[in-house]
Formats: sequence, C-alpha cells, structure tokens
Amino acid sequence: MFREFDYDNKPIVEIVNEIISDAVKHDASDIHFDPYPDNLHVRIRIDGELIDYAIAPDSVKKNLITRVKIMAGMNITETRLPQDGAIKQNINGYDLDLRVSSLPIIDGEKVVIRILDYSMSSAGLENLGFSEDNYKKIDKIIRSPHGIILIAGATGSGKSTTVYAMLQKLNTPNRNVITVEDPVEMKIEGVNQVQTMSEIGLTFSNTLRSILRQDPDIIMIGEIRDDETARIAVRASITGHLVLSTIHTNNSLNTIERLTDMEVERYLLGAALTGIVSQRLCKRLCPHCRKLRNATDYEKIIFHEVLKQDIEQIYEPVGCPECIQGYKGRIAIHEVLIIDQEIRDAIIDNVTKDELRHLVYNRPELSASTLLKDGLQKVLSGYTTFEEILRIIDIDEDLGDEDENIKTVLTGHKKPSTSHSNLKTASNVVQEATIVSPNPTINNVPNQQIPVQPKINIQPANAVNSQNQKPAMQINPNQINNQVVAPKPVINQQPVKQQSAINNVGVKKDEVVAPRINDMKNQALNNIQNANPTQTVFVDSL
Repeated sequence: MFREFDYDNKPIVEIVNEIISDAVKHDASDIHFDPYPDNLHVRIRIDGELIDYAIAPDSVKKNLITRVKIMAGMNITETRLPQDGAIKQNINGYDLDLRVSSLPIIDGEKVVIRILDYSMSSAGLENLGFSEDNYKKIDKIIRSPHGIILIAGATGSGKSTTVYAMLQKLNTPNRNVITVEDPVEMKIEGVNQVQTMSEIGLTFSNTLRSILRQDPDIIMIGEIRDDETARIAVRASITGHLVLSTIHTNNSLNTIERLTDMEVERYLLGAALTGIVSQRLCKRLCPHCRKLRNATDYEKIIFHEVLKQDIEQIYEPVGCPECIQGYKGRIAIHEVLIIDQEIRDAIIDNVTKDELRHLVYNRPELSASTLLKDGLQKVLSGYTTFEEILRIIDIDEDLGDEDENIKTVLTGHKKPSTSHSNLKTASNVVQEATIVSPNPTINNVPNQQIPVQPKINIQPANAVNSQNQKPAMQINPNQINNQVVAPKPVINQQPVKQQSAINNVGVKKDEVVAPRINDMKNQALNNIQNANPTQTVFVDSL
C-alpha cells in the first residue's frame, strides 16, 4: 500500500492528483497530510483505520500543502488560522466532492481531505444493511405523518448516509421538504436545502423558526447540537411536521436521556418521539476470500446467551488482492426503536433508567434489537467477524443489569463464588500462629474475633541443649506471623519500670511486669499468653 513518488522530477500537481485518485480507488474516507520537522507524512483512512501511504521530503512539504489549498479555494497566504474549503472536480476520471480542512500546528499546517461518497445514500434504504425486521420498523416510522425521527451514533458512523436515504424515499412531488445543514453534504433534486452561516447569524435555531413559516411537510435538521435546536425541533414535530435529525449518542436509551438533559419538556418529548435508529460501522468481510472456521467455546457461549442459538462455525478474514487483510468496505450495525404508548408514558412519568431500559429492550415483539444482537446476526450471515462486533460494542453502555450474564461472559470474569473453599482451616491457622477465640468481647463489643497466641515451648536465652550442648533457640513471638496479639492480661506480679505502656490493667503508665530471673521460662510463656492487646512482648527483653 505504501507508495514512493519521484518528488524531484514529478510535478506537484500530478503527485497530489495521484494521491487523491488512489485514495478514492481504495474506497478511503479521508486523506491526512501530517507535517513533521523533516518531512510530511501522508495517511489514508480505509475501513475506519489510518494507513501510512507516503512520506514526502521537507523540500516539497509546503508545496504539497499549498497545492491542496489552491484546489480547495483557500487562502494560501494565511497559515496561522484554521480554514475550510471544498473541491468539486473530475480527477483522473473520478467526479469528486471533497471537503478540506487546514489546522496550524507546531510543525506546519495539517490538512485533512474528507472524501464524500453518496453512492450508498443513492442506493436506497434497502441497501444499507438493515435486517428484515429492522427494515420493516424503518418503513413504518417514516410513514408517520408527524413526529421526530432521530439517527444516533458517533462521528463517522454513517448517520448522514441513513438520513439522506430516508429523505430520498420521502421526497415526492406532493411534499414540501426543507433541510437545514452545516454543511450541505449531498444535493438532492426537489429538496430545499439551507446552508447555515453562523458568522452572519444564520444558525440552526434561527433557520428553523423561518422554516416553520414556509409550510413544510418534512424538515431535516443536520444535527441537534444545543438545547434551543432540540426544543424547536420537538415543538415543530408536534405541530404536524415530520422531523428528521441526527444526534451524537450511543443507543436509543441514551438518546432519550440526552434530550431530557437538553431541557426538553418530558411531556413534549413523549408526545413527539416517533422512532430512534442507532448505528455503528464495522468492517465488512471480503466475499472473495472469507472462509469458515470452527467456533471457539467462548464464541459458542456468547451466541447462546445473546441469540439463544447453538453454532459450530463462523467466518474469518483471509486476505486477497481484492481486499485489505480480509476486509473490504464497511457495514452498519443497527438498533431500531419504535416509540409506542407505553414508552411515551414512561418518558412523561420520568421512570427510572432500569425501568425504561426494560421497556426499550426486554419486551417480546416490541423491544428494539440491541446492537450486539444485530451484529452477531451479521456474523452468522458472513458479513463481518466476531472480533469486529466486540470491538464496536460498549459493554457498559449497551448492556444493562438484566444482561449481567452476558456482561460476565463478554468480560471473561467468573461470577463470585459463594463457597467457603478459600477459608482457612484450623491447621492453617495454627501454622500461622493465629487462633480465633470463640465469642470474645473487646471494649464491650461482642462477636469480634481476637487472635490468641499458640503455646510455644520457650527456653531462656542461656539454656543449653543437653544433646548438642548448644544454646537453645531464642524465640521472638513478634517474628511469628509478624506480630502477636493476645487478650487483655490479668496481672498479679509487681510492676517494674519499662518503656512501653499498658492501660486499664491496674498499673501505672510506662510500667510492665518483669518476671524473676529464676522463673524466666515459665513467666515468659505467661506474659505471651496474657499480654495487653496493644503490647508486643519480646523474650529477649525480659
């Protein structure tokens, strides 16, 4: 895919034309010219991923950028401010409609060319990859005489393509169709299209107010961007107009929440909403080289949990001269929700998110098919791969509490075990020198478990082993499980001055009991067993 040009001998005009035509030939959506200190990197976006295409030397870096700006009708002398332009011409046999944007960065001007492709919109709704069930829902909601239909998705998810396909289906001689867009991406014959210009006050909201006085039947708003536009669009839809628009949300449930966050009155939103179409794009498998493979156990579990189907094989990419690493083009994954009376009432009554999610996704025959379900259906049909679906699905946003089993399987986390297999046995506790005393009481708080010292055979430091005549080991209880803690002692001996403190044992501060030297062996053991919980007793210090 990487190309090298003869930058010293080939004209800059021809190099730029070849870059653009080559990107169009490979169905690229964008061309990036990225300036670096010593060169210019050219990348093209194919199937949603940027691919390195060429590296131009520093000697022609400015000339390449200048040529693109000239073609787009931009000011070539202004390099300090961002600019926008457009290219509409035939290059190497391709009729092109391009959008150009420049941005000043540290190492020069970065230029991005967006390649607009209207072939999918022109092909009609039936060729946009809708499943049979979703297509029936789409056909139903666009036949509504009034209301608002929203196309939801992230930037670059094909929302405009879907909206334009709907407009072409609705554009008939007996209807007055008006759009307000920024920018007008596709000119449709018979449709009145308005280009907003915020610098002169021609904004979405101002234009919408004027459109309502133009006797429209159908209004298309390029994007709902702010609270005012959302409120005007909703009010227009309840006054007898069919409104189409796009919004940046992930799914149907988030779309309803976003509109309420935009301070749209709930009683108006519940009455206005007609349908929501959420979509994302994933790579399409190349039909020339795809092949079947055996499904893994993990994949079988996912399909069984989501689709309630047992599968044995799914398709995987291979790669051939017709594609790039087994993929060619992209396909949309859809979620189509028809707003019925039960959902309208839930929106107006401000029910909880979990209740609304249940109404949207978990009602037989009425709920929306989730993006995950539609994606897995397309995997079974051979349109895309299992890995692509997992890549575009947002587990936290797209799945709710009712889908906890699916979440658990997708994330690979096991459910928390209720068994007691991890609890320590009595022998393990003894080995760790910690014994739990039954039902002890500390500070008048019952049922707290207090570690108690095990019995330890301790000899004085000067004791001599009778067999090997070597000094016996000096045992420091503090070295057993790091620290030894025992219940409050009962002390009968006379206190002797020491540095540590014992409280509430009937002796003065900074005093502890020191045993007599002759009884050291027995007294050391007694001190360990009866020490204050806040005190650590060392045999060596006695």
